[in-house]
Amino acid sequence: MSRRTPQLPSWLPIDPYIMALLGTVGLAALLPASGGAADVVGGASTGAVALLFFLYGARLSTREALDGLKHWRLHLTVLAATFVVFPLLGLAAKGLEPAVLTPQLYSGLLFLCLVPSTIQSSIAFTSLARGNVPAAICAGSFSSLAGILLTPLLAALLLGGSGGGFSADSLLKIVLQLLVPFLAGQLLRRGVGGFLARHRKALGHVDRGSILLVVYTAFSEGMVAGVWHQVTPVRLGALLGVEALLLAAMLALTWYGSKRLGFGREDRIAIQFAGSKKSLAAGLPMATVLFGAQASLAVVPLMLFHQMQLMVCAVIAKRRARDRDPRAGEFGAGESGAGDSGAGEAGGAPMPMSPAPDKITR
Repeated sequence: MSRRTPQLPSWLPIDPYIMALLGTVGLAALLPASGGAADVVGGASTGAVALLFFLYGARLSTREALDGLKHWRLHLTVLAATFVVFPLLGLAAKGLEPAVLTPQLYSGLLFLCLVPSTIQSSIAFTSLARGNVPAAICAGSFSSLAGILLTPLLAALLLGGSGGGFSADSLLKIVLQLLVPFLAGQLLRRGVGGFLARHRKALGHVDRGSILLVVYTAFSEGMVAGVWHQVTPVRLGALLGVEALLLAAMLALTWYGSKRLGFGREDRIAIQFAGSKKSLAAGLPMATVLFGAQASLAVVPLMLFHQMQLMVCAVIAKRRARDRDPRAGEFGAGESGAGDSGAGEAGGAPMPMSPAPDKITR
């Protein structure tokens, strides 16, 4: 009688990319870049960040986003959840410092609250839950566009001198390393769009490899600076508890708040999944620019929240699909064919319950 290999439940999507990120963190802990090697890795990381945001700009369809303006109430609701409610909850968590969270972990938690929403995973879970997929596509696109400007500005306003020390120089770096490449990608989108579509899979590896390089650089700087001596397992456990409460609050507020605002079920699904998520791929590069040597601690809350949101939203999406309104048809409004309408941004394939790494890191 052969033994069965133990497997994780199908509803528990452990993102393989998170495992790769953790492996990169371990490598930086054992073999941090220092001296001349740190200069080389730092320069490569800066170039990788610029490349990432160029590709984001080249992939993001502004026409598709503008076509969604007719559903402006939904998009404003998602933007309010992402850039107003989330930051307010982050500011409320200030009372947990320093008894529960260290100042560095709190800065990372507040930064997490300022990061834009995801695009691909919001679409994937909205599709699975029979929600309004075109609305999720547009809402994620609006959030990404707004986050290029709003996240650094909110960080400068709310974080002040904590973390890496926000200054005119920090904002200039944001403009040069993030905004300029992003705008260049938008301007060149028509010329390079076909190439990006033909080489989507290979460029997905470029995306993920670039982020791994950014993480290695940030954690190497943190190891050399000795910032990890400030964190204990108890503090990390407390951070997980705080983030679980934060995610639960946002899931409840987006679901029940959108009902009070008069949205239908399919729209509420899109609002819940787009308004409760945070983008790992956008947040990590921004953190390295804004926090400097403190970035290794600043990104820990975002990395933990990212995996938590995937696991929780997978369960919710599956339940929404089972408990859909019986008055609706076989599929929720906007589902039929909607997944393909965003193929250029969402990966093109039917949306699975546990999206592939290139679909969940944005």
